[in-house]
Amino acid sequence: MAAETTTWYKSWFDTRFYHILYRDRDATEAQVFMDNLTQYLNLPEGGSILDLACGKGRHSRYLNKLGYDVTGIDLSVNSIAHAKQFENHRLKFELHDMCRPYPKQFDAVFNLFTSFGYFDRDEDNLNTIKAVKADLNATGFGVIDFMNTDFVLANLVPEDTKTVDGITFNLKRFLRDGYIIKTIDFETNGQAYSFEERVKAFTLADFEMMFEAAGVYLLDVFGDYKLRKFDAETSERLVMIFK
Repeated sequence: MAAETTTWYKSWFDTRFYHILYRDRDATEAQVFMDNLTQYLNLPEGGSILDLACGKGRHSRYLNKLGYDVTGIDLSVNSIAHAKQFENHRLKFELHDMCRPYPKQFDAVFNLFTSFGYFDRDEDNLNTIKAVKADLNATGFGVIDFMNTDFVLANLVPEDTKTVDGITFNLKRFLRDGYIIKTIDFETNGQAYSFEERVKAFTLADFEMMFEAAGVYLLDVFGDYKLRKFDAETSERLVMIFK
């Protein structure tokens, strides 16, 4: 089973294997990030947040517990179906393409955990930022939490394996045509699978150009989930606040 090259994120993110491979993601770290981010932005009590590319909704659910009115959107049918079991009157999940504006404005729009740069067409990356701008109210903030490409490339592990639930995932990572690519190959129940993750190797300078083209203004840049100063060589994350 090979992943489609043009819509790899639709095929890979919609499988159970994606969630098996990344089961050990640190929920505590994610919650600390949400605490720090919402406090820094000083969002209004009970304010509204749009979670772009929300997956199964772990950030959305925690933000809702903090008292915010949260909408999570994603292209993964299975992820949204899973997330909907947690809906309440102030938390909802919908299938929606983040390249297009959502028909509502928010106090904040969050795009978290490198959920950006998947597209083949550069205009779709720019359209996503334009959509975020359209989704913000007059006092709202946009947030993109991206990998620090310089740090990732300097510390890239070309090949390793990871065994979860009896499945051994063979992982390879490399830079090709401006994308950081990870191939995921494994066998289970007698069937071989092959998937690919492909994220554009955007730097801060690239985002600055897109922000200018989209007509938004970069306010702050942080290098980790504790919101410490960004350093291109040592920071693991690239967290950008704009409006």
